Amino acid sequence: MPIRSLRLAVVITFSALTAACQQAAAPPAVAPEIEAALQSLVEAVVTDNEAIPGAALHVDTPALDLNWEGAAGLADPETGTPMTPEHPVRIASNSKTFIAAAILRAAEKGLLGLDDPIADHLPEEFVELLRSDGYDTRAMTIRHLLTHTSGLFDHTSPDAYAEAILAEPTHRWTRAEQLQAAIAWGDPHGSPGEIYSYCDTGYVLLGEVLEQATGQSMPQAVRELVGFEQLGLDSTWWETLEPPPESIPDRAHQFYGDLDTTDFDPAFDLYGGGGLVATVGDMARFFRALFSGGVYENRATADAMLTTIEGTQPLPDASDSALPPGAYRMGLWMVELDGHTTFRHSGFWGTVAMYVPQLELTIAATVNQNQGKGALENLVREAVALVGNAGERVPN
Repeated sequence: MPIRSLRLAVVITFSALTAACQQAAAPPAVAPEIEAALQSLVEAVVTDNEAIPGAALHVDTPALDLNWEGAAGLADPETGTPMTPEHPVRIASNSKTFIAAAILRAAEKGLLGLDDPIADHLPEEFVELLRSDGYDTRAMTIRHLLTHTSGLFDHTSPDAYAEAILAEPTHRWTRAEQLQAAIAWGDPHGSPGEIYSYCDTGYVLLGEVLEQATGQSMPQAVRELVGFEQLGLDSTWWETLEPPPESIPDRAHQFYGDLDTTDFDPAFDLYGGGGLVATVGDMARFFRALFSGGVYENRATADAMLTTIEGTQPLPDASDSALPPGAYRMGLWMVELDGHTTFRHSGFWGTVAMYVPQLELTIAATVNQNQGKGALENLVREAVALVGNAGERVPN
């Protein structure tokens, strides 16, 4: 299907899903065997992968009247606390989808334009720092930052960043320090619009853009622009920048190999590239809202989120696992999964959120082990296949 047709199909789906949600406040239960099969998938993640303490999954598809979540394993191996879907986790780069949505909402409200130069929306010290390294801050736009086509060097890509974090895990990084690291550790990849290269630094700058455009803190701006309260995102917050919600479980412990990173200061990934803590249910509710007309006022905004800058080239030394140019949109990337077009994002610690238009399917999942992403991907793939096969058996 051509990309333009696909975007139109997804946008049309927004209105249909909105109507469906208004007609049914709570979908009826699906066949027990489907729920049991999903639970088995989650349990297999833990039983088949010794390094993964726990896993959680949320699956929502109105086409099957299915809204289910489950978990397996442990949220805290030391205390033996069982993992539940209610356990929040650091969602890392899944935060980028929230940032992108907030920027697009700010554009709807006339607070900024996607093609505005970033120099118009950043503090002068940031602009001067970027110019000192050869960046053209008048040519680089907000759209470039959203689509990872700005040419910015990513401060998280050198080994030096991980080494600094591991050497001092309680260091309180600042946004300025991270920008300074990008300037110190690398040079521009090219002019804006020439190169696609995934870049946390760009989303760190977008967090600052939101603050400058709204006059609010980044957490407050995202919360209000996206509409956390209206969407029922009651278990989602910016760690240490907002108080955690009351009456929810402590964060599940998340691991980097054998290292429990729970007490690491989140500031190394806090200012827009990451920073949110959420449950799989809240991640799924947010993704469902994006694709059901629950976030944007205008269909054109939803359409814009699914576009990218065409004609960019990959980095000459891009890894084999890097997304190809054009796959990343605005806080989302488009990936073909076993014949299904999906819009998704993932996070460093082991999180993923996904929407599958063909199945009207929203999935969010987590494993609390950075090195368990292969198992996480298999879980998502098998859940999509299970829902797709079940849909084929449902009479029209």
